[in-house]
Amino acid sequence: MTVAVETGTWQLDRTATTVALKHKTMWGLVTVKGAFTTVDGQGEVRADGSAVGTVTLDAASLDTKNAKRDEHLRGSDFFDVENHPEITFAVRSAELRDGDQVHVIGQLTAHGISRPQSFTARLSDASADAVTLNAEFSVDRDHFGLGWNQLGMIRGLTTVTATLRFKRSAA
Repeated sequence: MTVAVETGTWQLDRTATTVALKHKTMWGLVTVKGAFTTVDGQGEVRADGSAVGTVTLDAASLDTKNAKRDEHLRGSDFFDVENHPEITFAVRSAELRDGDQVHVIGQLTAHGISRPQSFTARLSDASADAVTLNAEFSVDRDHFGLGWNQLGMIRGLTTVTATLRFKRSAA
């Protein structure tokens, strides 16, 4: 089944969108989970069916349900939100392939460092006025200058999970 998504401008529905992360810490014994509570974005579906756009996270909005840890993550050891308040993913190309699979190529910027990032998302819902994409991919935080690792407690990749709901913008 191939789903056609309407051409035009789309705006992220903040109330129906989640961007979360998880990372093993304490030498792999504990998985820290958190979600960004402030997410924004927009996109454009072109006449050829491809899409471009941007998703922006307020780095200070990361909530891991632990105030002391969240404060540390906002500080200079990690996100350094005073100097780098946003994390952005600029979609350079998103193409629907194989039914509901969306091949996404873009650039992730965190902590002032940009790196290419690609992954496959799944189009889980599409109508004339709304689309929902689900994605999960891994990020090496060292590539973004987020290498703080006291006593070797934090290893491996960070998993990012996103459910992005876009609504068609008024013409």
